[in-house]
Amino acid sequence: MRIKYSIEVDCANCAAKIEDAIKKIDGVNDCSIAFMTQKIMLDVDDLKSDEILKEAQKVCASVDSDSRIILK
Repeated sequence: MRIKYSIEVDCANCAAKIEDAIKKIDGVNDCSIAFMTQKIMLDVDDLKSDEILKEAQKVCASVDSDSRIILK
């Protein structure tokens, strides 16, 4: 399942670090962050999507405390 969210991230380097860290989460097939548009695209296993999103939010905050995934 592909899901798209807005993300607040301060620099392209932080976006790349967050992207790499999220890709390591079990159940994540792919992750891409578009720094210029402040969007994150996640391709995840359907059954684990809620768990993965919570973990992705934690990873995001641990890489850069000012960054966050905006859930709508």
